[in-house]
Amino acid sequence: MAAMPPSPVALRPATPSSAIVVPMSFSLHRLPSAPRRLCSLRLASPSFRGCRRGAAGAVIMDTAASRYANALADVARSNGSLEATITDMEKVDRLFADPEVQSFFANPTVAPDRKAELVKDITASCELRPHTANFLNILIEMQRIDIVKEIAREFEACYNRITNTEVAIVSSVVRLEPQDLAHIAQAVQRLTGAKNVRIKTVLDPSLIAGFTIRYGPSGSKFIDMSVKKQINDIASQLDFSSTSHSP
Repeated sequence: MAAMPPSPVALRPATPSSAIVVPMSFSLHRLPSAPRRLCSLRLASPSFRGCRRGAAGAVIMDTAASRYANALADVARSNGSLEATITDMEKVDRLFADPEVQSFFANPTVAPDRKAELVKDITASCELRPHTANFLNILIEMQRIDIVKEIAREFEACYNRITNTEVAIVSSVVRLEPQDLAHIAQAVQRLTGAKNVRIKTVLDPSLIAGFTIRYGPSGSKFIDMSVKKQINDIASQLDFSSTSHSP
C-alpha cells in the first residue's frame, strides 16, 4: 500500500502574479513532521465512542466544514497570510491523523481547558501562526474540533481556488529530486493552464521504478510512467499473443 510521507512539497512561481514562463523559478519547502511528543498523559482520557453519521449527517458536517474553512480563508486573505495558513493547516491535518489525538479532542468528557492547553503545546511545537491557534480554540469552544480534518481539506480547496493552484500527486518508489519535481510541475502546468502547481509526493514500492502523476478534479487525470505499467503492458501482450496462437 502506498505510504504518504509527512512532507508534501509545494512548487509555485517565485512571483504569484507573474505570467507563466517555462522554465520557471520555484521555491521548495518541506513541511516538518507534526511532533509526536504531545505528552501521552494529557491524551489519556476516558474511552469515547463517536456517533455514526448517516448521509444527511455527512452533508451537514461537510457544509459546516466548508463554512469554517471559508471563514479561515477570509482571515488569512485579510492579513496576507494565505501561504502561511495553508502550511499550518497541513500540519494540523497530519497531527489529527493520529487516532489518539483525534479521540482526545472529540471526547466530550475532556474539559475544554485541557484541550486548550494541548492546543497551546501544539502551537509551540508546530510553530503555528496565532490566528491558526485561535481558530483551533474557536473550534473547541464551538464543539467542532471533531471535523478539523474536513475543515483542513475544505481550506485546501479554498486556497487552490483563490490562488488558481493545481494539486498533483506524484507517486514513486523513492523520493524524487527537487529538480525532477519542478519538471513535473511545469508539465502539469502546461497541461492544466494553472498559475501555480503544488506537488504532493507518495512513496509506492509497488511501482518498481518510475512514477505516476494524478491531477485534475478529484484526481481524474492520470499519467503512468512506472515500470509496473510497462510490465503489465508486456504481460497483456504476451497473454494476447498466446491466446491468438492457441489451437
